[in-house]
Amino acid sequence: MLGISFDSPDENAKFAEKYDFPFPLLSDEDREIGLAYGACESREASGAKRIAYLIDEEGRIVEAHAKVDAANYPKEQLERL
Repeated sequence: MLGISFDSPDENAKFAEKYDFPFPLLSDEDREIGLAYGACESREASGAKRIAYLIDEEGRIVEAHAKVDAANYPKEQLERL
């Protein structure tokens, strides 16, 4: 499981430490990933939509979740899998 935000690597590291993230939190400051996966409409977006994808070992999208509760989704998805 990975998390991605538009914040800087330093901001993400502080956030992940503060909330004791059990998975990596990656930085997408240029919005490349956000644009590719539909989390934003433009490079000027100030925030990302709370979306999630389940990607298999072959790199194929198995499930797409258009709206997730970021506080609960990781735990719920890990329990489901």
